[in-house]
Amino acid sequence: MSQAVSPVGAAAEPVLSDFPFHAREKLRYGDTDRQGHVNNAVFATFLETGRVEMLINGGADLMGPDGAFVLARLLLDYRREVNWPGEVEIGTRVLSIGRSSLRLAQAVFQDGACVASGESVVVLTDVTTRRSKPFSDEARAYLERSAGDAG
Repeated sequence: MSQAVSPVGAAAEPVLSDFPFHAREKLRYGDTDRQGHVNNAVFATFLETGRVEMLINGGADLMGPDGAFVLARLLLDYRREVNWPGEVEIGTRVLSIGRSSLRLAQAVFQDGACVASGESVVVLTDVTTRRSKPFSDEARAYLERSAGDAG
């Protein structure tokens, strides 16, 4: 039986330079659990920070009027413990562009080492109808350029 492998799955060791979009998060004491490391649930928040930086603050209006992104899928591979204090860097890149959805590769780094990697799918929706909404021509062009920057 064959096994599907994510583009940033456990077999590959991503490096921050693989990702054109970068974000940072300061670790909080409250992020830790009884074992003394950052709790696994916080990793999803790290990926959220990376997505938001790319989608909202990335240099283009991807949502347009009455648009909002929703998370449709999240895959997450834990690679190493993360310990407080410190910070992490989050890398994000566009893997594929649909009519109204994006597939993103993401990774979290502490002190240069990849501590988690994953894949996110987000869908652009209309806040009024709550249905998917196609990307504008301008947004699509920006996303295609961004996907090309990933190399």
